[in-house]
Amino acid sequence: MSLRLFIFDLDGVIYRGEETMPYAAETVHRLRQQGKMVRFLTNNSALTREAYVRRLTGMGIPCEEEEFMTSAYATALYLQSQGAAGKRVFIVGEEGIHEELRRIGMQVVNDPEEEGADYVVAGIDRDFTYDKLRRAHYAIQHGAVFIATNRDATYPAARGRIVPGGGAIVAAIQTCTGVEPLVIGKPNTYSMELLLRRCEVSADEAVLVGDRLDTDVLVGKRAGLHTVLVLTGVTDAEALRSAPVEMLPERVIHNLAEL
Repeated sequence: MSLRLFIFDLDGVIYRGEETMPYAAETVHRLRQQGKMVRFLTNNSALTREAYVRRLTGMGIPCEEEEFMTSAYATALYLQSQGAAGKRVFIVGEEGIHEELRRIGMQVVNDPEEEGADYVVAGIDRDFTYDKLRRAHYAIQHGAVFIATNRDATYPAARGRIVPGGGAIVAAIQTCTGVEPLVIGKPNTYSMELLLRRCEVSADEAVLVGDRLDTDVLVGKRAGLHTVLVLTGVTDAEALRSAPVEMLPERVIHNLAEL
């Protein structure tokens, strides 16, 4: 069966920081010329889907909002399916989470002690403070459901750097509350299954291209997709050699030109 859908992670695959990865624009363009569907699946919850459209378009990859599945958007879709519209949510995160949860009608609160909270949703927050940790702790200790967009401890940035990710913040909240969050993003297959249904494609007609073994490759294998690891992000050859079998991709490439 031929491949119809190519799903790309963003950080470390399409770009690192403000730097576009070599051959990213050319690869996406060529796939589209061949009639393939292209989608973008990211655990990074910082930006809105509109912001991702602007970012990739500025990198020479024209795209539309419906081509993106972010962990923030997947979290909003999950909460919407649970009847969370109108519920109060305390967010430890950036604009991507705030915007997606507002869109489904959730009430964002700033102080759970004064306003109460039905949910705490946590992801990457580059303005994370002790006060935010304290407020999240209070809300969860008083019955709020704890949801994490993802558990990525790090993510690849510009100039070859690896920086702390949303998973580090989620871990801080989990440590002080003793509560395990429901994690929506990769390697949970929820967002992947949403993408496949929306594209009307079966798993064996799709390939996931990512840079992380513990999220990208693992979610692809769990969902039954073909998997490609590109060595431009978090995972290097040494990490690949020591990886457990369940995280080994079908194919490893050094850059997207090899796809």
